[in-house]
Amino acid sequence: MNQYKEINANLLNSLALAYMGDAIYESQIRHHLLLKGSVRPNKLHKEATSFVSAKAQAYIIHELFNRGIITEEEEGIVKRGRNAKSGTTPKNTDVQTYRYSTGFEALIGHHFLTKNHERLTELIELSIELIEEKKGGK
Repeated sequence: MNQYKEINANLLNSLALAYMGDAIYESQIRHHLLLKGSVRPNKLHKEATSFVSAKAQAYIIHELFNRGIITEEEEGIVKRGRNAKSGTTPKNTDVQTYRYSTGFEALIGHHFLTKNHERLTELIELSIELIEEKKGGK
């Protein structure tokens, strides 16, 4: 029996997509930071937070929209994620920011689960560039 069955991402609810997207995005950010040479645990965590916080993810999705990078299909995925009722209250941000970050994570999760690795990589690389740009290229 194959424990890794195919998952139809189009049938999953948005919060399940976001759950997957959160893990994939954070993993890729951690990999990026290690490649940059960051190795001290405290510094790694602080650096990672600047990419994976709800505020950072909401900024990224807004920039992707503003720059015309998001397709019509992707817009639908983001909106579904943004409008999903999670039942949790964000700790360090406002509800609107939290919802947009959920939309971003749903988009990442969707591309991962549909095995659209080229677009997934493109969006993650763009996300890293946007945050680096915002931080002043540090």
